Amino acid sequence: MATYLLAYRGGGMATTDEEREKAMAAWGAWFGTLGPAIVDAGNPFGPSASVGNGGGAAPSALTGYSVLTADSLAAATKLAESCPILDNGGDVDVYETVPVM
Repeated sequence: MATYLLAYRGGGMATTDEEREKAMAAWGAWFGTLGPAIVDAGNPFGPSASVGNGGGAAPSALTGYSVLTADSLAAATKLAESCPILDNGGDVDVYETVPVM
């Protein structure tokens, strides 16, 4: 069993209480389907910056993360396919973590 980082990009923030409640219910339902695969449900990101080799910073496109376990990259990707951010115009990047420490 390996560990995978789900990096969220895009998606919109809810602007009303009703939209927030609907979004939280969707995320809660999705996490419920993941069960013991969840290592860290994660959080959304606030203001961020991406620093390049030449210095300076630009806004980062990442909007949040979660950490899961799965048998393979294909299995982790399959779990990500039902992520609620996809219904809100966002994307999910799936990365296998490499334990070196």
